Amino acid sequence: MPQTSVVFSSTLGPSCSGQVQPGMGERGGGASSGSGDLIFQDGRLISGSLESLVEHLVPTVDYYPDRTYIFTFLLSSRVFMPPHDLLARLGQICLEQRLQLEAGPEKAKLKSFSAKIVQLLREWTEAFPYDFQDEKTMAELKAVAHRVTQCDEALMAPRPSQENSTVKKAIAQMIQSLLLSLTTRSQLQEMREKFRLPAVDKGPVLKAKPPAAQKDILGVCCDPLVLAQQLTHIELERVSSIHPEDLIQIISHTDSVDKHRCRGDMTKTYSLEAYDNWFNCLSMLVATEVCRVVKKKHRTRVLEFFIDVARECFNIGNFNSMMAIISGMNLSPVARLKKTWSKVKTAKFDVLEHHMDPSSNFCNYRTALQGATQRSQTAHSSREKIVIPVFNLFVKDIYFLHKIHTNQLPNGHVNFKKFWEISRQIHDFMSWTQVECPFEKDKKIQSYLLTAPIYSEEALFVASFESEGPENHMEKDSWKALRTTLLNRA
Repeated sequence: MPQTSVVFSSTLGPSCSGQVQPGMGERGGGASSGSGDLIFQDGRLISGSLESLVEHLVPTVDYYPDRTYIFTFLLSSRVFMPPHDLLARLGQICLEQRLQLEAGPEKAKLKSFSAKIVQLLREWTEAFPYDFQDEKTMAELKAVAHRVTQCDEALMAPRPSQENSTVKKAIAQMIQSLLLSLTTRSQLQEMREKFRLPAVDKGPVLKAKPPAAQKDILGVCCDPLVLAQQLTHIELERVSSIHPEDLIQIISHTDSVDKHRCRGDMTKTYSLEAYDNWFNCLSMLVATEVCRVVKKKHRTRVLEFFIDVARECFNIGNFNSMMAIISGMNLSPVARLKKTWSKVKTAKFDVLEHHMDPSSNFCNYRTALQGATQRSQTAHSSREKIVIPVFNLFVKDIYFLHKIHTNQLPNGHVNFKKFWEISRQIHDFMSWTQVECPFEKDKKIQSYLLTAPIYSEEALFVASFESEGPENHMEKDSWKALRTTLLNRA
């Protein structure tokens, strides 16, 4: 028999080991461990003042930051300052370096310096294009780009007939690509916002059962593997709308230094909320499909079908759909159907529940996730690369990693060791979202999964009690109260 609820742990697992990404070494001509502003441990950057970390981001004629540092700092910096402020400071440092180069013996290296600045801006706009939807950030980008272009044109002054410089062309291409990316994201979000969620069917007043001939999940798809593949299609499509800056909001909305909000306001968390809603809708759809069935024999078939679907999801690496299905079968209106469950071969379901056992901070699930991750890293096909973690647990891991480690150390330094680990987990998650789904898309099945009416909680209980009457005083009281509520409402 299933448990009546799925309890999510609030404890971070063993992933918080203190291990961090390799350090970048010392910044040429700038801040280093010797200045006391950047602290390295075994070659790894573990802390530094915010100003030194910003300076460590900016290239010089002899230095360019490692890409892992660029990603981690740009991702985590929004906890301390909005992107437009960071870009303004970056522009100021660039201007100061340019003036030093123009007045010194290394003026010939100005062109190389300009190219490195453009490269940094390009990496920023490609990794976090949504930052530039903000007018202030876009204005700062154009201001920095203009300064770099002016510097390059000054170097070319003796050759006015020469075509546009390489730097100027690179900036134009960067801006064009950024605008295209912003337009595409905006259009995709508009489409997703218009896509209706499954309708909530409250059911008739006291008769929630539909006509026996009405289509159900088995009438649409009777192959558990095919349904698991279509669920994986939906998961990958929806999770692909989540970006690193969405995930960092989990911590940037709390206790930031300037109390600013990342990307403006909470309405920007649409992608996270939409994906979370999908999990809830799938759970409710599973419960609806079970409770709406009139005959016990057919209900048994539906339960066994979803158990097989969950198992196929596990084999694929689609843990989010697997957990949603298990959660749906663990909802009280389904879990209480003892006569139906007595006919179900529960051995396979017991194995699934073992994988998702919440004890020891979901240790069994984390072991399975680690195995899927290792398979993905050595995979030669898209099929083997699929890893879709339980999103609710992934978000909790990020949040509690943030809560158990401070943003700043007692000496005022940014605890960069913490942000290395958060960045690593987000980077892994983003790599999973980029996998192309290898399964053939079935629009008929997907349409049913996404638009089939789902019962409200009240309707689920009505249908459940109509299937199997109350068996104890508590259930009798609940059924009586529910009928009274519905009759009064009618």
